[in-house]
Amino acid sequence: MYNPADVTTSPDYPIPEQMKAWVLGDPDQLHLSEKPVPVPNRAEVLVRIDAVAICATDLEIIHSGSPAKILGGLPFNKNFTPGHEYMGTVVALGPGVDEYKIGERISVEIHAGCGQCKRCRQGMYTSCLNYGEPGKGHRANGFTTDGGFAEYAINHINTLARVPDTMSDAEATLVVTAGTSMYGLTELGGLVAGESVVVIGPGPIGLLAVAVAKALGASPVILTGTRDARLAIGKELGADRVINVARENAVEIVKELTGGIGADYVVECAGTEGTINDAIHMTNRGGKICLAAFPHDPVTMDLAHLVKNNIYAYGIRGEGRSATRRAMALMAEKRFDASKIHTHTFALADLPTALRYARDRVDDAIKVVVTTRDTAALSSAAE
Repeated sequence: MYNPADVTTSPDYPIPEQMKAWVLGDPDQLHLSEKPVPVPNRAEVLVRIDAVAICATDLEIIHSGSPAKILGGLPFNKNFTPGHEYMGTVVALGPGVDEYKIGERISVEIHAGCGQCKRCRQGMYTSCLNYGEPGKGHRANGFTTDGGFAEYAINHINTLARVPDTMSDAEATLVVTAGTSMYGLTELGGLVAGESVVVIGPGPIGLLAVAVAKALGASPVILTGTRDARLAIGKELGADRVINVARENAVEIVKELTGGIGADYVVECAGTEGTINDAIHMTNRGGKICLAAFPHDPVTMDLAHLVKNNIYAYGIRGEGRSATRRAMALMAEKRFDASKIHTHTFALADLPTALRYARDRVDDAIKVVVTTRDTAALSSAAE
């Protein structure tokens, strides 16, 4: 039985020495394997993963690799476990940890910065200058270190947010998505109540950007996209106006709704050349564009218009500055219902099917959540 030196455990939460984990082989090839249950170090806890949501970035990592090196290169055939949007239960405490108790339900952030570089000291640990160097203390679970498509994971205490009893496991997995939107609008963008926000692209981050913006008092909040069903969810989450760009000119309508000057903020979540240029032309002078999507190809954009109008553009790499805790607070107070974007649930043993639903948008899947407590199914799938 699991009993590492200097690690606090509890008989109420027995921990095996080995766990089931999905491991990445060649691109797009995952297999269910056994790994030793990891051991938390100082300022770390062991999390029993109860649920994990699938992000589009997971699909990118599984297909083409992560944004930083893992053991000196791409993650393929390195015994790497992806998955980063998870929640669970604290079941073991590393040496000296007293900030959390065994048995507490928590949600996690992806990134734990090194804590010593310039960016980490500024609170910008998602831009850690030692990104991808675990020897320096950096962790990005599911990106550069093992993630959540497993039964257990290690997390630094700075990455944890307590989950209220009123919140389901599935909803708690969405805190990272909401936190990413929060970080882009508030910490990086400086949004204040009464400013106008346009969100381009009704994917998970876009839909929760609508919810966060509305909860923070933005007005009006406008959502653009091509799928009426998703735009309808955006309405439920607080959008004052939705625009189907297949039928309407988004730039013209945004100008009409903002007195001809354009929006104060545009959150660009589609990542195409056309939508990026739309963002530039619907932002007012001195306004801000948050680039939240990763374009697959180089983009030609109207840079002159951006420069001449003092428009500020900034990228966002996930959550940061503990924005997930603030997003959790809004969700706990029912300021918005993030569960509206949760469309499908699968067992961890059925992860390949869950990934297919997310990748191919089967049944118009938006956020697919995987639960990990069906140990019998896991054992069967591993045979």
